[in-house]
Amino acid sequence: MGDHFGLQEARHTASVGASRDTPGQPGVIGIALAAVLTAALAQGSWQWFATYIGVTLLAVIFSFQRLPTRAPGSAYLRNLVAYSLVVGLCVAITLAPMLQRWSWLFPMPGTRAACPALGRYEAIRAEASLAHLAGRDGAALAHAQAAQSHVAVADCLSATTTLWLPVYGAGAAVLVGLGAWSLDRARTRKGRP
Repeated sequence: MGDHFGLQEARHTASVGASRDTPGQPGVIGIALAAVLTAALAQGSWQWFATYIGVTLLAVIFSFQRLPTRAPGSAYLRNLVAYSLVVGLCVAITLAPMLQRWSWLFPMPGTRAACPALGRYEAIRAEASLAHLAGRDGAALAHAQAAQSHVAVADCLSATTTLWLPVYGAGAAVLVGLGAWSLDRARTRKGRP
């Protein structure tokens, strides 16, 4: 009986220590996996549903995930880095459609310039491949050209955005990490847990 009680006490101590070292780690991992899945499903142009998913994941993080706190023997830095990177990933997914569409939010000179030219090229290719429609249905040809041009421009902007998305995510992660670290230092100075 005494051995059984000692075993239970050891399990309780281990579980308390584990929860102190890795607060809410399964939640952070689950949110990170959901964010990666969103990025994988957003093939082609980034759609506004990515923004919705990113905002939802951020709401889940801020509602149910507490900031890492410094404690003796804890893995504070590891938890802070994981928390910051997951929030940065969610911010990047949230911003992706906006970066693709709004040049003021994505002011990288020269990165978007080739996309309209690619759209014009695809319109010319569509006209060449559908030349037999020119005499019969000019409206259908114009529609096919516009559709091909739109898809080409959207794919080009998506590819360009995806190349720069890690920069925005890493920037957000650094800001979140610095903010969380500053809050924890202020809390420690005031003597509150």
